[in-house]
Amino acid sequence: MGKPGGMEMPSHRTLAVLLLIAGASGWPGATAQQPPARVNVLRLEQPEVVRAGHSAPAKTPALPWLPPLPSPVPEAPGAEAPPSAPQPYVEEALTLEDLNRMALENNPTMVQARMVVRAAEGRYVQAGLYPNPVVGYAGGDMGLEGTSGQQGGILGQEFVTSGKLRKGRAVAAYEIQQARHGLEMQTWRVLTDVRSGYYEVLMAQKMIEINEELLRIGNEGQATTEKLQAAGEVSRVDVLQARIEAEQAKLGLVQARNDYRTAWRRLASVVGQPQMQPAPLAGDPVKDLPELSFEDALAQLMGQSPELSRAQAGVERAKAEVALQCAERVPNVEVGLWVKQDASVQEGLADVEVAMPLPIFNRNQGGIMEARAGLVAAHREVQRVELALEHGLADAFGVYVNARRRVEAYTGRILPDARESLKLVSDNYPEQFGYLELLTAQRTFFSVNLEYLTALQELWARSIEIEGLLLSGSLEPVE
Repeated sequence: MGKPGGMEMPSHRTLAVLLLIAGASGWPGATAQQPPARVNVLRLEQPEVVRAGHSAPAKTPALPWLPPLPSPVPEAPGAEAPPSAPQPYVEEALTLEDLNRMALENNPTMVQARMVVRAAEGRYVQAGLYPNPVVGYAGGDMGLEGTSGQQGGILGQEFVTSGKLRKGRAVAAYEIQQARHGLEMQTWRVLTDVRSGYYEVLMAQKMIEINEELLRIGNEGQATTEKLQAAGEVSRVDVLQARIEAEQAKLGLVQARNDYRTAWRRLASVVGQPQMQPAPLAGDPVKDLPELSFEDALAQLMGQSPELSRAQAGVERAKAEVALQCAERVPNVEVGLWVKQDASVQEGLADVEVAMPLPIFNRNQGGIMEARAGLVAAHREVQRVELALEHGLADAFGVYVNARRRVEAYTGRILPDARESLKLVSDNYPEQFGYLELLTAQRTFFSVNLEYLTALQELWARSIEIEGLLLSGSLEPVE
């Protein structure tokens, strides 16, 4: 006859570290009976994927009316970058660490994920509880020979056999492990979305700066053309064309400012503070561009992905479920004791009964079949997650590589050539070049700057996705 099996208590230090890192300051204390602590410690900072050093930025003469060139991207990894001086920021500037802390404290999905763990711990406690004893009153032969008959009390107990309680707790323990991996997944989602939103706002700020400079160039071009028309050196058509270019630059600036407000609202939502007003962010999206390696990114993904760890814990849970269902074939034993007083003979009596079902028809065949099918499916789930992760990494890395090459091309040749072309035409207009050449050079300079920022934004978005273990969607329902 089996007895309720206990399980090893968890390390309180491990649980404390988990709660502290996940920002669970308001999470109620754990129950008295805790499952084995088997969980990866959460890391709030983004993982370090292999980065290459950066060569020293080339010195380009600053022109008073042109935006400065971004630092060139190294074409080959390996060179060490000299230490850069800290950038001056306003005192109120928010850092990425500030935003991460706010998100872990205020994003509602973090509380939901912690409560999923809490619920799994409750199921673990419940799975190991022994059945309650049964007490009651029993009377018999009342009225026999004018007496009250037999009067007494009943005490009964069901005894659990075959270690079902211990095996049930093993199943629940792996459910806790899966829930903790789910909490880790949600933490990664929140931090990835915060970082993505952070760089999206930084890029929106940079886009505003570029569009302001483009508008200034357009306004200066319009003013110059109007002066030349007054001197009879250009036609009215040139003035109208310059005015159109200036108006289009103004529209571009309006759109850039709207995009900034949209990016800030998205970031505020992820942080869990939708009422937060726009504030400057500390950072420069042009510097310290990530240099990633597919092999190292894949190794890190397969070694650290909480999604894969949860699937692997699901296999262990399925194995424990098979063991539990097999144990259910052995019926429990019910023992009853009836202590009574027989008034007809004035003697105390006691009855004992022991009963158990005969496993003739129901030997839990269906439950065992279901558990074994679940085990096969759990193994295939691990394979599915591995393939899905590699598939997702292949897509993200392909986009990252293309964006990286575009950024290298723009910073290496395209932006300097566009800058030099516009300067040559502007310095020699209208003596050597006509308005058509000036307009072409100006449009080229506008477009390559905007295309460069688009490529830079795509580079950051994909690198953040890769470094975030392909986990995003922090405001989606918690699994």
